[in-house]
Amino acid sequence: MIDTRRLRTLRAVADHRTVTAAAAALHLTPSAVSQQLVALEHEVGHRLLDRDGRGVRLTAVGRILLGHANEVLAQLERAGADIAAYTAGTAGEVKVASFATAIGLVVAPAMGQLREKEPGIQVRVLDAEGDQSLTMVLDGEVDLAVAVEYRGAPAEDDRRLSRIPLYAEPFDVVLPRGHRLAGDAPCPAEPIAVADLAGEVWIGPYPGNPCHDVIALACEHAGFTPDFAHSSDDFSAVVALAAAGAGVAMVPRLALRGADLSGVVIRPAPGPQRRVFAAVRRGAERHPLLVPLLDALHDTAAALRRTPPA
Repeated sequence: MIDTRRLRTLRAVADHRTVTAAAAALHLTPSAVSQQLVALEHEVGHRLLDRDGRGVRLTAVGRILLGHANEVLAQLERAGADIAAYTAGTAGEVKVASFATAIGLVVAPAMGQLREKEPGIQVRVLDAEGDQSLTMVLDGEVDLAVAVEYRGAPAEDDRRLSRIPLYAEPFDVVLPRGHRLAGDAPCPAEPIAVADLAGEVWIGPYPGNPCHDVIALACEHAGFTPDFAHSSDDFSAVVALAAAGAGVAMVPRLALRGADLSGVVIRPAPGPQRRVFAAVRRGAERHPLLVPLLDALHDTAAALRRTPPA
């Protein structure tokens, strides 16, 4: 009989690539993680991990077992959801990790809607970028993530997660007033091709931020690598730097709401989009504490899609 706790440990090591990082995610000591892995190898009768530089990688048997582990753990999530539904659990706490813009646009409005319909459900929100929030869901630190599609994100058919699309938004180019591409009007409607920004000094999010990946990939498709001279994950700061003439930027359109645009010109950038979705551990989407929140997020995202651009 394989201990499911050891399967969770195997998945954490596969996700984090080192025993130390997996231990931190599981709130265990590295020694405890190593002991669980050794015990799991004894249970299956095969080596599951090989050294890979400073980290580890799964053996062929380890990859086979990981696939089954994802199915087993998803089924356990479904079992927990069904039991909770049977006992009509409509009171409790749900932990949500989301990036800042989505907190303001969909998470907070969803909380307001939920408070009226399901006052027994308490939502605790943690500010986390999309790449961090998905890991937090998989590690069990939070119950739900509002995340962004990015290069390296778990695929839509990843057996560990269930994903619910929320909204997609285009990126706009932010230019200093007087820039050669800015034109005469404060907010001209003509788009700017990403290729026209080759050779510019750039302002943008830090590497690892999903928006950094979207921007970098759009530039790669346009045939160049952007020169990020200034970095900030705060889009208001990005706009302020552009207004000061520090460079150009591409910012998700909804992130510009409320920003001081008096010193910049905004132009549409055809192509790149920020795709936002909610994610829970596979099987947990039926949990009675999560169903009302997912419904509320869906409703607030639908209302957002119907709202004309500012």
